[in-house]
Amino acid sequence: MPAYSEQDIITGCRKKNRAVQEYLYKVYYSVMLKICARYSKSMQDAEQLLNDGFLKIFTNIDKYSNTGSFEGWMKKIMVNTCLDYLRSTYLKEEMTVHVHAIQPEETNLSISNEAIESIEFRELLGLIQHLPSMTRTVFNMFVFEGYNHKEISEQLEISEGTSHWHVHQARNLLQKKINKAEQQFVTYEARRI
Repeated sequence: MPAYSEQDIITGCRKKNRAVQEYLYKVYYSVMLKICARYSKSMQDAEQLLNDGFLKIFTNIDKYSNTGSFEGWMKKIMVNTCLDYLRSTYLKEEMTVHVHAIQPEETNLSISNEAIESIEFRELLGLIQHLPSMTRTVFNMFVFEGYNHKEISEQLEISEGTSHWHVHQARNLLQKKINKAEQQFVTYEARRI
């Protein structure tokens, strides 16, 4: 398969060239799948979201203005595809949580973004996929996508306090799971000796 420049890819996709579209899909498959996997409960759902996202990329390629990062533009489409999925009526009812606002200074967060980044991606993905849907979504948007709580509250139609609570809850749940995994590893290593 020939290599294409970014501009060749954009031009080819605008002309609906199947070979170029396939090339784009293969080149960005793993990057975009990681995004989708963080928002879904299973790899099967992630792959469906990935395909939906690429379909949106191919059908909206004319809207890319050739300014800014093309990869960033595609990532935004993938995130929005995932958020659209999570906003669906069925999942929105499942995800709704009402909490009182928690001030950031009141929280005792025992897991930092750097600690989360140091975990093997597959391990982290497994832990994140087991978080409750809304908590997983808010956590992904805050930690991985860089949204602030105001932006999250507007995107998901929740209060900023609820957004804070979900990030706090995700970190607490992840910390417990990481500690449990570490204890199991220490126990396993002790038995080996």
